[in-house]
Amino acid sequence: MTALYLITPPRIGPDFADALAAALDAGPVACVQLRLKNAPPDELRRAIDALRPIAQSRGVAFLLNDDPRLALETGCDGAHLGQDDLAAHGGLPHIRRLLDGMSLGITCHDSRHLAMEAAEHGADYVAFGAFFPTTTKTPKTRADIELLRWWSDLMEIPSVAIGGITQDNFSLLTEAGADFIAVIGAVWNHPDGPAAGVRGFLERIHT
Repeated sequence: MTALYLITPPRIGPDFADALAAALDAGPVACVQLRLKNAPPDELRRAIDALRPIAQSRGVAFLLNDDPRLALETGCDGAHLGQDDLAAHGGLPHIRRLLDGMSLGITCHDSRHLAMEAAEHGADYVAFGAFFPTTTKTPKTRADIELLRWWSDLMEIPSVAIGGITQDNFSLLTEAGADFIAVIGAVWNHPDGPAAGVRGFLERIHT
C-alpha cells in the first residue's frame, strides 16, 4: 500500500515543530525529509536538533536533503540526494558506503537510466518527478506516469513520486505503482492545518 512521505516547506518558522508533531500525530507517515535549500550550517543543525526527535520518537524516518555527512553526524536516519549532490559528495558508491545501514534516496527526475544506476549502487529508493505543476520549486523535468508503472513491473526497490501532488491527483500515481507519495504544499498549506492535510491523504489511501 502506498505510504505518505512528507517534505518540509522551503522555509520554516519557530512554530514548525508544533506543526510537524500535529501532522505526524494525525496518522501513519513513513518518512520526513528536511529540505532547507541554502540554509546556513548552524541553522540547518538547529532545525535537525529540533525536528529529528519529533519524527524518530513517533517511529518516522527522518532524512536530510543534500548532505550525507551531516545526516550521519547529526543522527538522522538517512539522506536524500539530487543528481547535482552526488559528485559534490564523492559519488554514489562513496555515499552508499558512508551511509552504511542508513536510508539513501536518489532523485532520478524522469530518467530510467539514472534510476537503474541508483539501484545498482544501493539506493534504498528512487524518486521520480515532477508529475504535476508545482509552485514549491521549479522542476527540472516533467515525468510521465508510465515511468512508475515501468519501474514497479521491473524492480523491487521502492519509488517515490513527487511534484504537485494533491489529494485530487495522487491516486493516478498509486495506481501506476508509486510506493510513496512525497507531499509538501498539500499538507503544510492545507486550509485546516497540516493534521487535516495528512488525514485527508490517509483517508483516501485507505479507501
